[in-house]
Amino acid sequence: MLLKFAIKDFKEDREYKNLSPRTIESYLSTLNEFQVFLSNQEIIGVDEVKSNLVKSYLLYCQKERGNNHTTTNSKLHTLKIFFNYLEEIEIISEKENPTKKLGYAKEDIKIEVFTDKHINQMLSYYRRIKYRDKSFYAYRDYSMIVFLLATGVRLGELCNIRWNDIDLINGTVIVWGKKRQQSSIPITDKLIKELAEYRVFSEKNFNELPQFLYTDLKGKQLSQNAVKCVFKRLKEVMNFKDVRLSAHTFRHTFAHRMLMNGSDVFTLQKMLRHNSISMTQRYLAIWGTALKEQNDKYNPLNKIDI
Repeated sequence: MLLKFAIKDFKEDREYKNLSPRTIESYLSTLNEFQVFLSNQEIIGVDEVKSNLVKSYLLYCQKERGNNHTTTNSKLHTLKIFFNYLEEIEIISEKENPTKKLGYAKEDIKIEVFTDKHINQMLSYYRRIKYRDKSFYAYRDYSMIVFLLATGVRLGELCNIRWNDIDLINGTVIVWGKKRQQSSIPITDKLIKELAEYRVFSEKNFNELPQFLYTDLKGKQLSQNAVKCVFKRLKEVMNFKDVRLSAHTFRHTFAHRMLMNGSDVFTLQKMLRHNSISMTQRYLAIWGTALKEQNDKYNPLNKIDI
């Protein structure tokens, strides 16, 4: 079977299984890149793909495309899903699966977070524009930063939140996480106040309340790429040299502050909506030395005479 036809079948199968368009797009991005890499070596059939070719592709991604180990591991994960599918529909056998015995590369785990100085600098910038120009984007972006800091939601979750998902009376917001799982998370009084003010401004700006929480200037849903552009522009203004300015850095910052303020790992897991606690524990492992203050406060030896 030709690889391009196998990719087409895989795409249709994922659509039939109702995977999100973004997930399918991510799969196809890797698979199409993989197909081009193989075609340049005159490899066009599924049966011609061997494990050494998969390794060569991943090395090409590292050396020629500048992908880090996290990205190449993600691409290998996609290839494993693809070839496992071909195995399931009996296009290839288990022995012919080129990804079966390929392991993932070890990753250098570095999680960056914002300091108080970073946060105050970003909020002060938008606060000045809010009061000076009263522009919609300044109100929106200020609110967006506060929301990310207060909830730790993912980028995709942020973009999909509707006003109907927010209960300002009971202090909850419904988010749609990975695999379209619905969760309700609590929000603090400070965030409730911020959202109430932003709601009033949005209603006045559009003469009615938009469907989505964060929108473009026409009141349409803000895309993930648009949010990335917001932070790209903010990065140029802030000129931070020591931290990446992205939606995910706000998520890391949320996790870091929760742990530093004494949250237990199980509560943090629920707030971040991690399916496995092992992912949440990565934060604990990385910031273990930063938890000295909490350890000094709660350590069981404090009240034992030794």
